[in-house]
Amino acid sequence: MYGEVTSVEPLSPSMVRIVLGGGDLAAFTPTPYTDQYINASFVPADAPYDVPFDAAALDGIDAAMRPKPRRYTVRHWNQATNELTIDFVAHGDIGYAGSWAQRATPGDRLQFKGPGGGYAPDSTADWHLYVGDESALPAIAASLEQVAPGARSVAVIVVDGPDNEQQITSPGDLELRWLHRRTADAPDALLHDAVAALDFPPGRVDLFVHGEAGEVRDVRRHLAVDRGLDVDGASISPYWRRNYTDEDWRAVKAQWTAEMRAETS
Repeated sequence: MYGEVTSVEPLSPSMVRIVLGGGDLAAFTPTPYTDQYINASFVPADAPYDVPFDAAALDGIDAAMRPKPRRYTVRHWNQATNELTIDFVAHGDIGYAGSWAQRATPGDRLQFKGPGGGYAPDSTADWHLYVGDESALPAIAASLEQVAPGARSVAVIVVDGPDNEQQITSPGDLELRWLHRRTADAPDALLHDAVAALDFPPGRVDLFVHGEAGEVRDVRRHLAVDRGLDVDGASISPYWRRNYTDEDWRAVKAQWTAEMRAETS
């Protein structure tokens, strides 16, 4: 499946919103999940093919020219217009996806598989806790838009600085806390320390914790060990790992995640 870029909107110094339309998006079937994602394929510069392409026909092509897979959360799907909105974290020319998003212009194409997903706000929970960084921001924002009216929600999000904050709305009773790593003495500990300092409301909490691997691990350990919460069935996982390329992280993620879960089993 593929779509064509219809608009490009900078959301902050580190995030770009891309809206895709056309292509064969009329066949897109959304999931019921607020963390739904697509598996996008980014074509390297100077590759001898373009979107749309037949992946099976590329088996013999040089590895450097093969499509680079990256997973991205669907920020919004407009059923009426068959338009798909994706928010990209972008840091200059670092990475395939972010640099593609920064250079994207209307008419550019993006091919992908999906969508998939696994989380939506639990309407039976007494309150919701969302914790993450820029990589989890689209899923957190999409989820907060779907909580029940008046539902108690707390969101703790770390970004580079105040200019990286975004407008987030919710029909629920939202307490939104932004953390800024740029001015922090220990930026890697921001999420853990902020969650540890929270005064948890009474009742059963619906947990959503995603972002950098080490930070997610620290928050998960705190929730399980210090707070005594059941984290095994919660939506808690790392999206990326500091100082690792996406390919390197994919190679070790399963083992790393298993070790994280074993800490609290």
